[in-house]
Amino acid sequence: MYLLLTYDINTETTKGQKRLAKVARACERYGMRVQNSVFEINADSPKLTTLMDALSSIIDPEMDSIRIYKLGKSYHADLKILGRRQSVEPSQDAIIDL
Repeated sequence: MYLLLTYDINTETTKGQKRLAKVARACERYGMRVQNSVFEINADSPKLTTLMDALSSIIDPEMDSIRIYKLGKSYHADLKILGRRQSVEPSQDAIIDL
């Protein structure tokens, strides 16, 4: 399934800055960064569960927010991009097996 993951990590403290870096690294293992805090991910249910577990162990649920939107299998047919395109098309599998 294709997913859009966004995050907002509170970076007012050093701990928050470290959480931000850890969240970004975790997301980079599963998908393609399309904006600073936005990733397109192609994952099956078990990999999504693994990613969510990893992110849950990193964030502070009182201060941070992660949103995951399911886009469906044919979202790329409706995708509009304005400006610079990424080097990897979003329809390509961008998951790195751990």
